[in-house]
Amino acid sequence: MTGGLTGRAVVVLPDLHGRADLLRAAVHRYPEAHFLGLGDAIDRGPRSLETVQQLMDLHAEGRATLLMGNHERMMQEGLRWYRQYQATGDMADYRRGMEGFQWWMRAGGETVRREVSPLTLEAFPPLLEAYLAVLRRVVYVTDDGHIHDDLPPEPSILVSHAAPPVKHARHPNPLSAALWLRPFEGPFPLPEGVSYSLHGHTPVPVPTRLGRHLYVDLGAYETGRLAVVELNVKALPKVTVLCGPGRPELGGRYSRFGEPLAAQAEQLPSSSPRF
Repeated sequence: MTGGLTGRAVVVLPDLHGRADLLRAAVHRYPEAHFLGLGDAIDRGPRSLETVQQLMDLHAEGRATLLMGNHERMMQEGLRWYRQYQATGDMADYRRGMEGFQWWMRAGGETVRREVSPLTLEAFPPLLEAYLAVLRRVVYVTDDGHIHDDLPPEPSILVSHAAPPVKHARHPNPLSAALWLRPFEGPFPLPEGVSYSLHGHTPVPVPTRLGRHLYVDLGAYETGRLAVVELNVKALPKVTVLCGPGRPELGGRYSRFGEPLAAQAEQLPSSSPRF
């Protein structure tokens, strides 16, 4: 499967975790861009439903390609088994559904429960289920703005939530590895023709380059700093850090590795959308 030609600059949005205000600011800054979401748009932060609605609106307009993050994968687990239980009536499927739901609750889903009441498998928000249905795992972006599900013959950038899709001892399925692996679990070989890969998932204090892998999750939900990345197949991307309400000092707790990636900071106006 191959996505359509966007005809626009492709701008990557890393882990939003409910920061609808930063998403609005990015859309305002790049009114003509096609957005590529790295996943983890939900939970932890304050406005998951609003964030997902914005992303789904962009997707419906043909202005966004959305990837799955590990938090969406956790959200999916319980619902997947519960839907199977509804079809089979097998209580083992129901138990797996409940276990999966609790997995997500412990990992951040409780913050979504504060927005949605009740939040249960029996009363799962249709918006979130529709969002899960459009998510992709790994894509390749070529210089013409085309977004591919399969490795294209021309040079490209590999984009996924956590890591390139590789076989790993903990994640034999490469598409699972792409949701979970951290930089220290590498090295991760890249297919021939891929200029570099781009990921979120692992919070870093500044946009970071480790070999040919770029990491741009700045912990937006707590720091208020969102790195937006303008892709360029022929050179390293242009990175702008949108600085909104938050506690940027918390970024000092994040892992340091590799080397800083050139980025410019842009302070959002005090009149920017609410946190």
